Amino acid sequence: MSRFEYPEELQPVFKKAKKLEWITVAYLISTALVVFFTMGNSQAMKTAYFEDLLSLTPSVSFLIASRIFHKKPNKDFPYGYHRVVGIAYLCSALALFAVGAFLIFDSASTLIKQEHPTIGIKVIFGHEIWLGYLMIGAMLYSTIPAMILGHLKLPLAKKLHEKNLYTDADMNKADWMTGAAAIPGIIGIGMGWWWADSVAAIIISLDIIKDGYKNLKQAVFDLMNQIPKTVDDQETDPLLLEIEHKLKHQPWVKEHTFRLREEGHIYMGEALVVPHDEVNLTQRLEKLGKEISELDWRIQEFLLMPVQKLPNDGEDGRPA
Repeated sequence: MSRFEYPEELQPVFKKAKKLEWITVAYLISTALVVFFTMGNSQAMKTAYFEDLLSLTPSVSFLIASRIFHKKPNKDFPYGYHRVVGIAYLCSALALFAVGAFLIFDSASTLIKQEHPTIGIKVIFGHEIWLGYLMIGAMLYSTIPAMILGHLKLPLAKKLHEKNLYTDADMNKADWMTGAAAIPGIIGIGMGWWWADSVAAIIISLDIIKDGYKNLKQAVFDLMNQIPKTVDDQETDPLLLEIEHKLKHQPWVKEHTFRLREEGHIYMGEALVVPHDEVNLTQRLEKLGKEISELDWRIQEFLLMPVQKLPNDGEDGRPA
């Protein structure tokens, strides 16, 4: 087995993804510091600060997983370290869901208690400046780069079949949406609308928690060996239909069934085939296995087993 999970043509894409994640880590740390020193009593700014800290999870988990998943199989891990990608995806999805849940709980509590946040004055170089201006500047800093980073990661995630990276792009979306919602909240406080701050945070949290729940559910299902799903819309991967077509149109195969599972960003599977006869059976099996593996780089292992009769123990892994 090769050192890298990705084929040669995708290794530059993978390196670019890692570079973006390192940039994201540095950017989020700087953003958290800027927001911390300017947040004052603003509820939206407070939630944006904690959201920035949680936003580090997808990037950090991706970078850690990228140092592990390409290790060769050994006696303790005979199937390799592929599933560390699924664990990283679970951590990222959980962090995204936690961000949305925290935003709703914290902001709703403020509304129920009817807390009236205030934004004071800060003296800079002998001049009194409304702290709200600094807050808005901090939010702009936490919004625009996050939007750019998320946009850059989406196509890379699809090419690499990296759900963790895709979740990180969702987290970047949560970053800039939180910042965008905080700005009118800050302006609202300045105009005397004490509730505007919390309402802005609640509105934005609804979309975040929806994305978090969707990704958290899929991360758990992946670890439970659900049939492979696409990165973006989490629909059944069309690759299953290609495998079904390949097996179905083999003249020497009388019946067949197969299963395919995700191991991080790669697939492993097996098929049971009932041959019409046993003429050159070994060569046929090897040839068919190679053809299926060459359908897509993600199929790193596909085993074929000849049987006299298919088991009748429920649904198989074939697409409906």
